[in-house]
Amino acid sequence: MIRFIYNLLWPIGLLVFLPGYLVKMFRRGGYRENFGQRLGMFHVDLRKKLASTSPLWLHAVSVGEVAIALKLAPEIRALMPDWPCVLTTTTTTGFAFAKANAPAWIQVIYAPLDFWPIMRHAFTVIRPRQIVLIEAEVWPNLVAEANRRRIPLALVNARLSPRSEGRFRRFRFFVSPMFRMLDLICVQNVEDIERWTALGVGPEHLRHVGSIKYDPENVHVDLAIPREVLRAAKIDNHRPVLLGGSTHHGEEEILAKIFCEIRTQFPDLFLILAPRHVERAAEVERVLAQFGLRVHRRSAPLIDLDHLDCLLLDSTGELRHWYSAATIVFIGKTLLARGGQNPAEAIMAGKPVLFGSHMENFSAFARELIEHGGALQVSSAAELQNAIVDLLRDGTGRDALVRNAREVLEQHHGAAARTAKLIVDLA
Repeated sequence: MIRFIYNLLWPIGLLVFLPGYLVKMFRRGGYRENFGQRLGMFHVDLRKKLASTSPLWLHAVSVGEVAIALKLAPEIRALMPDWPCVLTTTTTTGFAFAKANAPAWIQVIYAPLDFWPIMRHAFTVIRPRQIVLIEAEVWPNLVAEANRRRIPLALVNARLSPRSEGRFRRFRFFVSPMFRMLDLICVQNVEDIERWTALGVGPEHLRHVGSIKYDPENVHVDLAIPREVLRAAKIDNHRPVLLGGSTHHGEEEILAKIFCEIRTQFPDLFLILAPRHVERAAEVERVLAQFGLRVHRRSAPLIDLDHLDCLLLDSTGELRHWYSAATIVFIGKTLLARGGQNPAEAIMAGKPVLFGSHMENFSAFARELIEHGGALQVSSAAELQNAIVDLLRDGTGRDALVRNAREVLEQHHGAAARTAKLIVDLA
């Protein structure tokens, strides 16, 4: 009955949310490419290719989840080399990142919308042997159709913050039956087991494996990407670099102001900003211009880069490469916006990290980092400025932060391999 109501209301919800969804797609670009796949319409060549396989279906919503899928897939292939793989993603940025980084044996397509006739048709085309959902992508029709066809279904790197748990508890009558259809849930933290159990999931389906996102194993970083740009801008290894990663509205202005104020103490300081959403690049560039900063966009030709103050990363999926160029990293969406972003890639690059008070989506990890002296947390722009100045002056302090943070990360070492083994055991 619940699923019947869901499908009955689905077209109405689509009409309500479609305008905003289309605007977001238009701003991010690339929405025309393979748009029909979202509606379950697949090119005849793709249908023929899939008809000869019975793939493992990995589903990841956007760039962060796709990165997790691309760490997990090779571990599964190492155990089952004859398994083909399909990776579906929801956003245009996730699709572009997957196409650019997925190996040839992974077929990348857009995820079909979770409307019963669309999802049922997608199952007849993809014909999965097993389905792996990344982090939080549990959709009613997808789960129900897999259950009806007796296809093993796993949720990996499962994320359930206290805020999400509270929301799910309010709608437990709706979500609990869906969660109980999952054959395997791999959780990041031990305390998450109790939260999932409270939502009606049987303990026999829960496994604590650590976070694939924080697993330092097999992380590929291309040092040539930042090196080429910085060499053209005459930025050498001796210049300190302040990098703001995955910043949100207002945070770029704070970092630009701090940068301008502390350059009297550190005249060689260089600023790199990576907005979380690349479509904000023009907006961020205008903010930086108000401070009189000479800015270069990553996407622009490498010419006339003398006396540059700031580099604006208007590219998708490259941030993990750029962390290697930083002296200090500020993690965005933590000072003025809620939720936070993942600091693990900066730590893996061997860089000290700072973040604001809003790390709700990574609360357990942030708490561990702070308790073990692996990161600095600030609550205001003034505190952020003081922390940046202190770290620029104290190389020993920077090294200690990195060392302590890596010890925290080490607890998640092998998470991808452990998850892969559990997935293969479901087959």
